[in-house]
Amino acid sequence: MVSPCRMTKMQPFLPIVHGLPASSSRACREGFSQLLRADAQDSRLCVSYDRSLHFSTHSDRRRKVLHSPRKRENPGAVCAEAYDPDEEEDDAESRIIHPKTDDQRNRLQEACKDILLFKNLDPEQMSQVLDAMFEKLVEGGEHVIDQGDDGDNFYVIDRGTYDIYVKCDGVGRCVGTYDNRGSFGELALMYNTPRAATIIATSPGAIWGLDRVTFRRIIVKNNAKKRRMYENFIESLPFLKSLEVSERLKVVDVIGTKVYKDGEQIIAQGDMADSFFIVESGEVRIIMTRKGKPDVEENGAVEIARCSRGQYFGELALVTNKPRAASAFALGTVKCLVMDVQAFERLLGPCMEILKRNIANYEEQLVALFGTNMDIADTSA
Repeated sequence: MVSPCRMTKMQPFLPIVHGLPASSSRACREGFSQLLRADAQDSRLCVSYDRSLHFSTHSDRRRKVLHSPRKRENPGAVCAEAYDPDEEEDDAESRIIHPKTDDQRNRLQEACKDILLFKNLDPEQMSQVLDAMFEKLVEGGEHVIDQGDDGDNFYVIDRGTYDIYVKCDGVGRCVGTYDNRGSFGELALMYNTPRAATIIATSPGAIWGLDRVTFRRIIVKNNAKKRRMYENFIESLPFLKSLEVSERLKVVDVIGTKVYKDGEQIIAQGDMADSFFIVESGEVRIIMTRKGKPDVEENGAVEIARCSRGQYFGELALVTNKPRAASAFALGTVKCLVMDVQAFERLLGPCMEILKRNIANYEEQLVALFGTNMDIADTSA
């Protein structure tokens, strides 16, 4: 069994993250597994293997779209367009600008500030992305996209709630909900595959779209550089060995990076989580405060583990659907690879069994340390 962290003596490790409700998480993972079983055998020229649950919007053919890819004859096996981001010319004439009011610009910047795909863009690239994005208003009950449609735009949610449906064996199942935040559609544009889910607005709302031309010119080119930097590191992580090579590359595509200063808090015990972390460099202290036992240390907190390069934390709440049961602090300067909840759910489905097996160990270690495992079961205890 993979040990996610080097344990301090007699201490357990508690990686935490908050995911979808348990029923939604199970349905999502079941849908993910069924989609993977439908993978095509040859991925050299066609990319129909990309059946991971990526969510994107606004390709309904009943509505006018900015950029509409050509219709494919076989929707089950989509051949990728020839595209080499290293050779793509940065043609200023291809840039798209949608004028915005000050209010729109401010709302767009707020919606995009936590989007991992944008984290590695320089200020000029980010400015071009914001210029090219356009606002679309949606109504409750509107099908924003339909599973199997061609991809056209990457989307960021400004406001509103959206249900995610995946059709398995001819039956559509709701596998999750976006609630006034999130982004989707990146993998459809990166790998030129049809939509793998139907998104239905359940309230009036607004979304921001980025056309495929701008997305590929800026985001895909930037991600090609990121791949060269991180693919060997991701390949070396033992807990990702159960993923196919193409799936591990998709992990590289959706991760962001963040640097923390010495003593900076990375996650907080009791918070609802939205990210999963892999340590690229430095060391992270995992600290738990056991309520009702202030004599554990002067401040009632105890260090239960340390994570170093290649080790991870933040996954437990995705598996248990509980708030974070521990806090994490940088010990010196720390650089982490960060994956958001949605990417974790749709890409790490095959790793779930490894992650679940760790829970029993965490519970045993909690009993040894605190005399109970209630910190995993209920952080409010």
